[in-house]
Amino acid sequence: MGCAQVLYTASLEDIRAGRITDVYFTRARQVLEARRASKHVTAEVHCSSLPDGWSWGVLAGVEELAAALEGLPVEVDCAREGSLFLCGEPVLRISGDYAAFAEMETAMLGLLCQASGIATRASRCRVAAGDRTLLSFGARRAHPALAPMIDRSCYLGGCDAVSVVHTAEMLGLEPSGTMPHALILVAGSLTTALQWFDQVIDESVPRVALVDTFCDEKFEAIEAAEVLGERLAAVRLDTPGSRRGDWLALMREVRWELDLRGHQHVEIFLSGGLDEHSIPHYNEFASGYGVGTALSAAPPINFAMDIVEIDGTPMTKRGKLSGVKNVAVCPACGTRTVFVEGRRPSDECSCGDRAQPLLQPLIAGGEVAGELPGIEAIRSRCSQQLRAWVRAHPEALEFTGGAGGYGS
Repeated sequence: MGCAQVLYTASLEDIRAGRITDVYFTRARQVLEARRASKHVTAEVHCSSLPDGWSWGVLAGVEELAAALEGLPVEVDCAREGSLFLCGEPVLRISGDYAAFAEMETAMLGLLCQASGIATRASRCRVAAGDRTLLSFGARRAHPALAPMIDRSCYLGGCDAVSVVHTAEMLGLEPSGTMPHALILVAGSLTTALQWFDQVIDESVPRVALVDTFCDEKFEAIEAAEVLGERLAAVRLDTPGSRRGDWLALMREVRWELDLRGHQHVEIFLSGGLDEHSIPHYNEFASGYGVGTALSAAPPINFAMDIVEIDGTPMTKRGKLSGVKNVAVCPACGTRTVFVEGRRPSDECSCGDRAQPLLQPLIAGGEVAGELPGIEAIRSRCSQQLRAWVRAHPEALEFTGGAGGYGS
């Protein structure tokens, strides 16, 4: 018998119908409706701690969240997608009859937690890489149905391009990638593979040669430069860990030999087991990085949703802060203040600029409030906030050893 033609993924209809929920929310709704005891509540989403000692987060998944909540009789205010946030800050609040949205909590958190974790890891890799090219190569490390979400989160968090064809089409980008080792192996030599690639693939695609298939990277880099000459844009080192040794010294050799032979225009790209902690070690010679597993397997942000007000009265569980809150954020210096809604501090920041509320209307009367921004606007917002944050908080570069310098 053949395999069932199925992917074990949920549809948007499943999510909207409240079927992607932990069963205790369903039982809570049943009890409240049977007893006619449901009340109007306001709940907030925030994280108490960030994974791995991260000092900031980047919010992602908001567009999908809006699609999931549209049509429900709720009011939702949310930080704009691509916004930076800190521990303890509300990134979303939802108000309405509790029974009307109780079963959405599981999906709401899932949509934000994973996408935000990936976007945050991408932003950290961006800081580590400085202005060097950063590519998302992580699709093969996750369920293929999630590839668009992963790549979109990577792109808005700071990656310059993605490798998956479908995702690139969705984002309006050209997919980015070189050639697989398989092409070189099947062709029988690097020279043959490069010649075939150069003859077949449109000239608008940069010629980037993998130089770690058959022999030493230095000699394969020289071979690639001799075959393609000025048409060779870069070489990519994807050296297996068992052969890597001193990767920085190897890069130094490749750079030296290429320059010695007049190939200063050929850049060096790295891929394979990279993350924000390892990238700074190679910035001296690398022009760009392809990051895979570290992005797609980024730890999710541990968001939680808690009721903070019931029928207009501040109320929450112990260990949490009751009352409806917002965050005043200065776009110039990044100063942030959590305040109780209705008791907002002065808009004017000590730097002279005017603070803006982090939470903005997302769903009003069950309808999406206004037009959601496109991916380029989201990515630009994230980049601007990240640069401002790094300038104002040099400690944000601690994990790079000062070797990243994004926004410096």
